[in-house]
Amino acid sequence: MSQPITSGEAEPEFKISSILVPLIAIISGIFMVILDTTAMNVALSKLVVDFKTDLPTIQWTVTGYMLATAAVIPLAGWLSDRFGAKNVFLTSVILFTVASVLCATPNSAEWLIVFRILQGLGGGFVMPVAMAYVFRLSPPNKIGQVMGMLGVPILLAPAIGPILSGWLVEYHSWHWIFLINLPVGIFSFIFGLWKLPAVARKKVAGFDLPGMILGPIAFASLSYGITQGAESWTSDKTLWGIIIGAVALIAFIIVELNSKLPLLELRVFKSVDFSFGIFVQWVLQFCLFGAIFLLPQFLQQARGYGAFDTGMTLFPQALASAVMMPIGGYLFDKIGVRWLVVVGLSLVSGAIFQYSHVSLTTEGHDLILPLIMAGSGMGLMMMPLNSHLIKKAPHDLVSRVTSLTSAMQQVINSFAVATLVTILSSRVNSSIAAKNIPINSPTDMQKAMLAVAPEAFGQTFHVMLIVAICGIFLGLFLRRNKAQPNEVVKQEVALEGLH
Repeated sequence: MSQPITSGEAEPEFKISSILVPLIAIISGIFMVILDTTAMNVALSKLVVDFKTDLPTIQWTVTGYMLATAAVIPLAGWLSDRFGAKNVFLTSVILFTVASVLCATPNSAEWLIVFRILQGLGGGFVMPVAMAYVFRLSPPNKIGQVMGMLGVPILLAPAIGPILSGWLVEYHSWHWIFLINLPVGIFSFIFGLWKLPAVARKKVAGFDLPGMILGPIAFASLSYGITQGAESWTSDKTLWGIIIGAVALIAFIIVELNSKLPLLELRVFKSVDFSFGIFVQWVLQFCLFGAIFLLPQFLQQARGYGAFDTGMTLFPQALASAVMMPIGGYLFDKIGVRWLVVVGLSLVSGAIFQYSHVSLTTEGHDLILPLIMAGSGMGLMMMPLNSHLIKKAPHDLVSRVTSLTSAMQQVINSFAVATLVTILSSRVNSSIAAKNIPINSPTDMQKAMLAVAPEAFGQTFHVMLIVAICGIFLGLFLRRNKAQPNEVVKQEVALEGLH
């Protein structure tokens, strides 16, 4: 095992190439999980036909996966400390890959749902463990650059997913959206087994059993209840999900604050910088995920685009993100996070403003500039803000902090979608009523919705624009991490044969 660097020794110059292979193993695992998550939505209508069932049943292949992911994220940090990050990451990749193969085999919707839940159990660990892992691979003054590379698949995969899955479903078979995970999973596992450094396990005296029960219940129930809010905020599913989730979350917080061995270290919120930073991240996440969700809905519902055409239209956004991610990481190491968030959200705000003027004549080429602006803004600020939060937390709590932020992001994403769908539906109904459009049949309703869709989407984008502008203002108050005189010495040196 490598030894801590003493103050009298010169720190060897760090090169990205020294950790390139471990990064490839981690990035391929993340890319596989995110790609499959987005690809599934495209195949739902085909699965309804093939399994001779209805959409609400098939929708559980998405809902079950989401709930399984939300349930296991809080456990990722403790498991990494107890069994080692390398073991947890590789195990999660194996579970996800095996479950992917199983997802391609069932002849009933029920078994597909079961296998998708298994996928979610594996996929839920990948992101928080990978982020903590990459943080430990990076020297303090290069965290932004390395985390920027990690961010590329996070924003690139959602754009490639619909394109690839749309092509596979339309021209081949839905089975292939799962089978393509097999070579990627094997590649990630082999390279990870070969080159991922072994992070020293921490001494975990015991485990927080109440936290392990309450945490998954809280985050899974909240995610489910808020997701159901997209259909109706007063339905039994929504109310029970939110009530159970809220009660479990309150109990979870009380238990964690009084536990000597907490599952998630909530005491990090005592840091004003951390608490403010994570609030800014929630605002940012609402804007980013909202834009990623809402524009495809306009293209498909109002313009009649298919999933494949929608993916191709949105691809400039992904390319811009991929280009700006490394630049954002480099700038984070030089100037901190404040101006990256301000400039990034300004670009996203400019894009949302242009989205708010869409019409029934809007074509793909009309969206190229705002898509590039949105992608550039996302690339500039997303991973730097994650890096900022991790650096604001005590170093020995990195794995717990990435679990905490990932679990909360899952809830915020659900909240963004449910809120925007509610606003959009409300705007559609009020616009139809205001224009006194007669509704005598389902066909009339469809025509009426199409007629008011641009106005309703525009008003919904205006709400997002207000949130984004608030985020710009809040970003001005983010403070740069203070450099520590012996930061390299203090950093946990638990990697074998790497630096």
